Amino acid sequence: MNLLVDVSAGQSVTDALRGLGHDVVFVRDHDPKMPDVDILAWAVREQRLVITMDKDFGELVYRSGAAHAGVLLLRLEAARTAEKVAVVTDLVARFGDQLPGRFAVYQDGRLRIR
Repeated sequence: MNLLVDVSAGQSVTDALRGLGHDVVFVRDHDPKMPDVDILAWAVREQRLVITMDKDFGELVYRSGAAHAGVLLLRLEAARTAEKVAVVTDLVARFGDQLPGRFAVYQDGRLRIR
């Protein structure tokens, strides 16, 4: 799966997904201050699902109508790194075929895919 991990999701999530054989790029490796609109454009160019904890992506997609290749928004603000890694790897394994091109939100143990 082609993934783009936002700075907010972290290096550990990036490393775990790479370890599972996914094609993953990490925003921090390119420009840690890259604007969200540029992240979405990059993801569209390379057909990558954005994994983020930044709620601003919802604003961009739904209010501004920004194009996207799929967004997985994690609402795990109080989660420790190990929990984030476990949640993301599980979601990608179980729902990876449903996420590209869709906007998905994970919160309180539930995944909503639009």
